[in-house]
Amino acid sequence: MDLFEYQGKQYFARFGIPTSKGGVADTVDEAVAVADEVGYPVVVKAQVKVGGRGKAGGVKLANDAGEVRTHAGSILGLDIKGHVVHRLWVEHASDISREYYASFTLDRAAKRHLGMLSAEGGVEIEEVAVSNPDAIAMRSIDPVDGLDLAAAREWVAAANLDEPAREQAAALLVDLYRCYVEGDCDLAEINPLILTPEGRVHALDAKVTLDDNATYRHPEWAEFAATEVEDEREARAKARGLNYIGLDGSVGIIANGAGLAMSTLDVVNQCGGAAANFLDIGGGANADVMAAALEVINSDPAVRAIFVNIFGGITRVDEVAKGVIEALGRVEISSPIVLRLDGTNAPAGREILASHLSDRLVAEPTMIDAARRAVAFAGGKS
Repeated sequence: MDLFEYQGKQYFARFGIPTSKGGVADTVDEAVAVADEVGYPVVVKAQVKVGGRGKAGGVKLANDAGEVRTHAGSILGLDIKGHVVHRLWVEHASDISREYYASFTLDRAAKRHLGMLSAEGGVEIEEVAVSNPDAIAMRSIDPVDGLDLAAAREWVAAANLDEPAREQAAALLVDLYRCYVEGDCDLAEINPLILTPEGRVHALDAKVTLDDNATYRHPEWAEFAATEVEDEREARAKARGLNYIGLDGSVGIIANGAGLAMSTLDVVNQCGGAAANFLDIGGGANADVMAAALEVINSDPAVRAIFVNIFGGITRVDEVAKGVIEALGRVEISSPIVLRLDGTNAPAGREILASHLSDRLVAEPTMIDAARRAVAFAGGKS
């Protein structure tokens, strides 16, 4: 679960990480009231879960109540990359001497935590990685050992942070690591972490992603979940118990197994198309599961073709074929379907399907052939 900036800062505050004084506003009048309380000048920030707010006009400096009223009025309702602004964060403006970057996330391959620190903050870390990779000091952290102040001091020195910032930055990194671990985050990022002319180090922004698997440990997360704007497709899939993630393409994907689903997305892309979703039906490819999957994908108006990619291991392909046929009897499908069925009892499954195939229900022998056909149906490359 991704948090809004203001929620991330509230989360940081629980672990002693300093941030700018500010408050939430849902209306222009509320924005003015917050600005009057925290003191001018202030920064009025759109609260959306997407980057590029500043370039889109979603971050404005205001020197008085009149400017707050003007900026809040223009930002509320603004569409930023498909996200409409309904809430603002108004904070006291900070003078900035230097900008840094700091984050913690999980290095799954190494099975360790990964910390990234850079003296070049205020821009996307991906840009720094391309233009000056040596400017990013990475630290691999054993979860058993954690991060102590001595190690943080060494890390800060390796990242070449300015001398006046180092001691405070080291202490803040220890708190940020504690937030990341004890707070069950997938990502805890500060960009920028700033040094003020007065020599104060604090977080000017907050990007926090919480690990949904830890929800049972955090009843207080309910307040964050209440502000989630869930993708309608994902909500429908969740209600049906499906492992679904909505994407922006036009080829609907159904596969059994997360690895196969990811490979299917890659192959569709390789063939010149774009997937409309990730959907893993796991080992259950019976009629009920297949019908639910087809209903969810069929409800997406962007889908112009459906690619069903099943490799039967424990799952028997003949049972999958029966499930597909029964599901098609329940669901009126608006897009052509391309099937690739392989694995256990594949010949029997293909035989079951044979009499049902048409120009709208097509079977292909390989994954690449099926992907090409699905992309062609969707209007991509043939």
